Amino acid sequence: MCGIVGYIGDKPAVDILIDGLQRLEYRGYDSAGVAIVNGGLSVEKKQGKVKGLSDTINRAELQGTLGIGHTRWATHGRPNDVNAHPHTNSTGKFAIVHNGIIENFTALKEKLITKGYSFESETDTEVLAHLIDDIQKNTMLPIEEAVRQALTQVVGTYGLAMVSADDPDTLIAARKGSPLIIGVGENEYFLGSDAAPLIEHTRQVVYLNDGEMAVITRGGYQVKSIDNVPLEKEVHELEWDLEQIEKHGYEHFMFKEIMEQPESLENCMRGRISIQDNDVHLGGLIDSLDTLLAADRIIICACGTSWHAALVGEYLIEGLARIPVEVEYASEFRYRNPILREGDVVIVISQSGETADTLAAVHEAKRQGVPVYGVCNVVGSTIARETDAGVYLHAGPEIGVASTKAFSAQVMVLTLIALKLAKGRTLSEAEFATYLNAVVEIPDKIREVLLLDEEIQGLARVYRYASNFLYLGRGFNFPVALEGALKLKEISYIHAEGYPAAEMKHGPIALIDRFMPVVFLAMKDSTYSKVLANIEEVAARQGSAIAITDNGMEIERLCEYVIKIPRTEEFLTPLLAVVPLQLMSYHIAVMRGCNVDQPRNLAKSVTVE
Repeated sequence: MCGIVGYIGDKPAVDILIDGLQRLEYRGYDSAGVAIVNGGLSVEKKQGKVKGLSDTINRAELQGTLGIGHTRWATHGRPNDVNAHPHTNSTGKFAIVHNGIIENFTALKEKLITKGYSFESETDTEVLAHLIDDIQKNTMLPIEEAVRQALTQVVGTYGLAMVSADDPDTLIAARKGSPLIIGVGENEYFLGSDAAPLIEHTRQVVYLNDGEMAVITRGGYQVKSIDNVPLEKEVHELEWDLEQIEKHGYEHFMFKEIMEQPESLENCMRGRISIQDNDVHLGGLIDSLDTLLAADRIIICACGTSWHAALVGEYLIEGLARIPVEVEYASEFRYRNPILREGDVVIVISQSGETADTLAAVHEAKRQGVPVYGVCNVVGSTIARETDAGVYLHAGPEIGVASTKAFSAQVMVLTLIALKLAKGRTLSEAEFATYLNAVVEIPDKIREVLLLDEEIQGLARVYRYASNFLYLGRGFNFPVALEGALKLKEISYIHAEGYPAAEMKHGPIALIDRFMPVVFLAMKDSTYSKVLANIEEVAARQGSAIAITDNGMEIERLCEYVIKIPRTEEFLTPLLAVVPLQLMSYHIAVMRGCNVDQPRNLAKSVTVE
């Protein structure tokens, strides 16, 4: 989950690397470092944010046009200066940065210790540096060949970059399970864990696949397999631009991304909804529609916020199209030896398209011969390339670690899929038209919800010191309760749990007192009377009830706060109900002095298991 950046060209590398690391910091922010080839090799690294590194390095001593940088999210070894990347070999001649986990690093380390190598850090990455050194020292091979041979001994995942003082015109990169992108400029080349550090300099990129290694020189680049087979790689054009990853006056990316949701959903729907034709067009699934319609069962795999979107998708597809759906944690899917049969279809959901556990679910489904479709936001991501077909979110870059607009876009895509599957099957033309018009109205209704921001700030001011929250919802809004609780946990560090409202009396009700805020998703829908009864139960125990509702009349006497949102079709309420929960979490976290864009111990893209 760390961020890697690299540069080779004719410009000073250090500023390009530092700027790139700052754009990658949402991938990890425990520590940061750079290595510059400048006649010798200069390495600077420091615990903490990239700004700390930027403020303390001596740029005059880091002159050079070749270098690598890294911002870390710790796996092996606690965050400190020593464990920060880059790591060097014993002579300090070359440096390496690495994202991923070397599973056999203990065995490799013990073997290297018997050969006289000593280790300064607790990381698995330092083992790679010494392993490459040992191979080169004993074989006198060129550095790229030593790297290739070292990687054949590695068990685990890696995205790595390496530079050597003895080869000042070469940048080496390799990938297995952790993303890397080469940026192609004019007489210069860039490297990044994702597109964020590249956009400022070029939109022409080459995606490395698993088991590939790139040797980048000042005159070009060559990509080979780890087995040393030359490969032809296609150059792609990035869809995003620099303006989309700037804050534009907002204090935090998270708040910007919450406020962008109407536009991101309009982009998500653009070209896909035709009111005139009364139809939904999903170009990425056009050749797979018959397979989906004939499916005996759809299995949706995802992690975190995407898993909550998947749960909404289960309600949508079963409720509208009447196709059985099961939702799986991608992190558990392959480990429980899942039974997949002919007639099954797997859908995977990931904002980044790089989530390691979700990729593992893709591989397991493909191993069993089941069609796999992807829903992701990043064009050219690994999931987009490795699935049989799919749908992009087109939500634009999401920089805040806590996902907001990507969740809404995922739910929107699943809504469009469910409607497409239901048309002519379980929905008449008239019903379909009614629902489609309701979908088109959602962005403007979210704009209405966003106008409640000041009211929600007042609510946040009251509850910012709470130690625990309970979120309750039924039907389509049960997953929204889970998502609301997750948002609060992620960025404010307040313990929160989401439950189906009916489950409250099967345990959680024991926790309720006047110090325990309970957030109810209480829409005037088929579950309303039941949720109202749950609110009565909380009020009877002097609990502090907060309601997100599209009704409000009967609820106001029972709740301390009522946030009223616009009415819509029942299956669309998650798209509106989640927004006040996002805003409440955001404002509570800000009032508690938390870093909402970079919450502790979390990173945006989970590329390690």
